[in-house]
Amino acid sequence: MRHLFIILGLLVTGGSQVMAQFNTGGFGNFGAGGNTRMQRDTSQRNLGPDTLTLKYHYLNDPVQHRLDSSVIDFTGNYLGVPASYVTLGNTGSAARNIIFTPRMQAGFDEGFHAYDVYGFSHENARFYNTTRPYSELQYLIGAKQEQVIGVSHTQNRNQYFNFSFDYRKINAPGYFRTQNTNHDLYRVTANYKSKNLRYHAYLSYYYNKINGGENGGIRDASYLDSSRYSNRRTIDVNLGNEEVPTYAFFGTTIAVKSTYQQRGILLEQQYDWGKGDTVHVNDTTQYYKFDPVFRVQYTFKSQSNTYEFTDNDPDQEYYPLHYDIVYKANDTIHARQQWRTLSNDLSLIQFPVRGNLAHFINLGARFDHTRGEFPDNVSQQFNNLALHGEYRNKTRNERWDFSAKGEFYAVGRNLGDYSVSGMLSRYLNETLGNVSLLFRNVNREPSYVYKFFSYNRDSWYNTDLGKENITQLQFSADNKKLKYNLVANYYIYNQYTYFTDYMHSAQASGLFNLLQVIFSKHFRVKHWNWYADIAFQQVHGNGPVNVPTIWTRHRIAYENRLFNNLNLMTGIEARYNTDYYADDYSPLQGQFVYQNTQKVGYNLPDLTAFLHFRIKSLSAYIRAENLNTFLATNNFAAPLYPLNDFGIRVGLRWWFIN
Repeated sequence: MRHLFIILGLLVTGGSQVMAQFNTGGFGNFGAGGNTRMQRDTSQRNLGPDTLTLKYHYLNDPVQHRLDSSVIDFTGNYLGVPASYVTLGNTGSAARNIIFTPRMQAGFDEGFHAYDVYGFSHENARFYNTTRPYSELQYLIGAKQEQVIGVSHTQNRNQYFNFSFDYRKINAPGYFRTQNTNHDLYRVTANYKSKNLRYHAYLSYYYNKINGGENGGIRDASYLDSSRYSNRRTIDVNLGNEEVPTYAFFGTTIAVKSTYQQRGILLEQQYDWGKGDTVHVNDTTQYYKFDPVFRVQYTFKSQSNTYEFTDNDPDQEYYPLHYDIVYKANDTIHARQQWRTLSNDLSLIQFPVRGNLAHFINLGARFDHTRGEFPDNVSQQFNNLALHGEYRNKTRNERWDFSAKGEFYAVGRNLGDYSVSGMLSRYLNETLGNVSLLFRNVNREPSYVYKFFSYNRDSWYNTDLGKENITQLQFSADNKKLKYNLVANYYIYNQYTYFTDYMHSAQASGLFNLLQVIFSKHFRVKHWNWYADIAFQQVHGNGPVNVPTIWTRHRIAYENRLFNNLNLMTGIEARYNTDYYADDYSPLQGQFVYQNTQKVGYNLPDLTAFLHFRIKSLSAYIRAENLNTFLATNNFAAPLYPLNDFGIRVGLRWWFIN
């Protein structure tokens, strides 16, 4: 706890100098979707010196977003991991969404996604516009020396140029042996517009260095019931059992690990033709307004992804059992793949209605060059040419939103891959809220890891895989007045690709369907609040997908604003899912594996007591997690992968307006 006292000391001594506050107006709406306004309109006069207007958008998305200052959702809003994700037990370890979400993206894919939820990407890069420099610090400390640090900053150098950077450090030794994680994540974004507003440029760069300890699970689940193993690190695990790890915030050693290094740089340039006007606000104030009619857009993207697995002291039973590897004394197990892709995209965009950038037609083409490198100087390279188009019409009154997209791989390695989608959304009224319909169909070559994998002892191939075809039908309703959100998904799978065991892949022989209904509701009686999240899932047909029938999370909390500046939220959180054949995990390949021999369930719901509060620009999260382990054995995330014991976490979030 020494680090916590240091941080609290800095808050006390430095708070008077930086306690710039936001006009938050209380808590957000409900659940993860709560969006508390953190800014005033700067068109007002006589604003205080600590007023901030900050907005951001994602690449090629005209919708503006605002930061969320609420303390309602610890996992989504603070940790950045959706509540429906389940890890292999430790913060930063391999994770998957328990609400099954297939990969619906055409084109080449390496297939290593077990740690994607933690990393930065171009898709989640934020491009800001702010009236004043804004900084944010995050610090979390938990049991077993768990620490998370986050640093963010953005500022406009002038009205035409903004830049931002983000850094996140995740370091968690974990409760069980050889489970420690050590991630370093970096991101830089910038956006520029010329004085005449015709030229725009967007830059996005990220670097994810992810190190995940792989222990292969504990050797026997019955160890958890023995008082002899009250210290969970004394339980024998399948990988790295004889290693003596060292734990340090910088310089952690991991006995058996998966390493991901992901780098990406994107530069998008736009030039517009249109009409400009000088708008006179009053006798002394005016500004220049430009409405584009036609745009030429060029996007360059370079991406490098490296996957590596290392075990310098392989277990003599685990590898022969799961990978048919003959044990050799003093041998190592090592796998490595590196993929580099250079992409050039040219698009032509027309805006039919002046002044509405959310109404456009986009036609373009993209050329990709990809090179893969493997051990023993083996490599391969190939090209792809994809044609794409989009029509989007979000009306100015924001009542209607229609989108139609298409992408087709016309030449190259992924010839015949395509994706098409259509979305129609309508805001009815305040009582009925917003309803949406979505259709999406993807025809794609299976990810490369299903077709070929190589390591220093062996290689395997599967050349019999055809293209996957996945269709999604969705209905959703969002009602802010009645405070509920409903999503119904219906998936149709054909030729679904999966791993039958730790080293063999296959495809489902026929069609099967998956129905999902996801419902969130906020109930409120005076200062008492109940946030309910429920998901129902059911597979129809003989499909190799296992999901729990019910997943649910409930938060019952007392919320109030005290002493004018204290926003308080305290209560109990519970998560639960029904028994099911949860996916196993293959450490060597970094893949979740289908299995139907061992069910995984909850003895009791995961229980957390929490106290969240915000005082001006400081938010704090104090949580006593896994209270259920006082009453029953640990719950499991996957076969032989138990969740953590009881522990206390303290997280701080601090904003600065310079």
